[in-house]
Amino acid sequence: MKKIPLLLLFCALWFSSFARAQLVIEITNGADQLLPIAVVKFGRQGTEILPDIAQIVENDLKRSGLFSAIPRNVMLSQPTKKEDVFYRNWRLLKADYVLIGSVKLLSGDTYEVEFELLNVLAQKNVQNRESIKVKKSNFRDAGHYISDKVYELLTGVRGAFSTKILYVTAEGDKAAPTFQLQVADADGFDPQVIVESKEPILSPSWSSNGRFISYVMFRERRPNIFIQELATGKRQKIAQYKGLNGSPSWSPDGKKLALVLSKDDNPEIYVLDIATQKLDRVTNHYSIDTEPSWDPDGKGIIFTSDRGGNPQIYRADLQTKSVERITFEGELNSRARMTPDGRFLVTVQKNNGQYNISLQDMRSGRVQVLTETYLDESPSIAPNGSMVMYATTHNGKGILSVVSVDGLVKYRLPSAAGEVREPAWSPYFK
Repeated sequence: MKKIPLLLLFCALWFSSFARAQLVIEITNGADQLLPIAVVKFGRQGTEILPDIAQIVENDLKRSGLFSAIPRNVMLSQPTKKEDVFYRNWRLLKADYVLIGSVKLLSGDTYEVEFELLNVLAQKNVQNRESIKVKKSNFRDAGHYISDKVYELLTGVRGAFSTKILYVTAEGDKAAPTFQLQVADADGFDPQVIVESKEPILSPSWSSNGRFISYVMFRERRPNIFIQELATGKRQKIAQYKGLNGSPSWSPDGKKLALVLSKDDNPEIYVLDIATQKLDRVTNHYSIDTEPSWDPDGKGIIFTSDRGGNPQIYRADLQTKSVERITFEGELNSRARMTPDGRFLVTVQKNNGQYNISLQDMRSGRVQVLTETYLDESPSIAPNGSMVMYATTHNGKGILSVVSVDGLVKYRLPSAAGEVREPAWSPYFK
């Protein structure tokens, strides 16, 4: 009987009111010292209404919590090429950097976008003028590409603005909603419905190259695990065993999935070879083992287990099958994810009745609680390891939030018309 509360804990916290809607950005906290940058509106010819690429870049950089943008209405000029830049004007506005560019129609719906980044104090280029070709429908992608370039040049960390997010919503009758798995840009724009179902959808996960996703979808109240190719929508059911089929997690090489199966009566961790369909049992314990994720090197599985009396995080070596406990602080820890460099472990930690996102340094063992809300869940880490997206509750409604791994930068992505859960941040696309 002790397994019943734990199983309930590991189930998704479904909510009573849902709706499909674009996510919006609400920045709630930034770093102590922000880098001032001027993102000048890109010059262009003609009168056709086009997306404002410079505004997309400015929004991206501000959302990172590391930059402050010089308002356009106080700019003394709006240059589009280097020879028109008067550095004294930008020093007066206390801008450290200036991004300038232009958009030119080549033919049909194909445009040339040029941009360059200038250091105001040094009066020289940080990024020489670069040219990219882009379709009108892909202007937002061009903006995110430029944001990634600027972010990496000025922070030394690869940007993640061009990545995607998966999340689950639902709409319709509160008693019988239609569940939806959606994909959107990392800033919440351009949401697309991938799957719809009258029964719950859980645990979306990305393959390492971003081409495939996996998820749990209930059919006649029974959980099944699917793999789906994003580009074609082609779907394959890969687990429909008796009992629980849950928590699919892709291996770093994209060839295997870690799963939770109870086909042998107790929830255990298995690894499925996708090509051969061969199952390898990883854990064998009378307690519940669940929520697997992979070491960055693919040599071990991190998972949640109550084998110590309450849920904590353990690691299983895939070669030896030996298991070690790796979390000791907090009343419980669950839903663990490792940063891509293996330095930090992110978990949902319970203390004094609150569930928060915590970060454990795998070198020193130091644990830092990153969030202050009371019901945080489902953490997912950006591919550059800098930010953590998670589901939480704000003003009585389920939303997505993001926090930096140092806890300084925070922003929310609420839906304007409903609630969202189960986020999964994409890898870099290959």
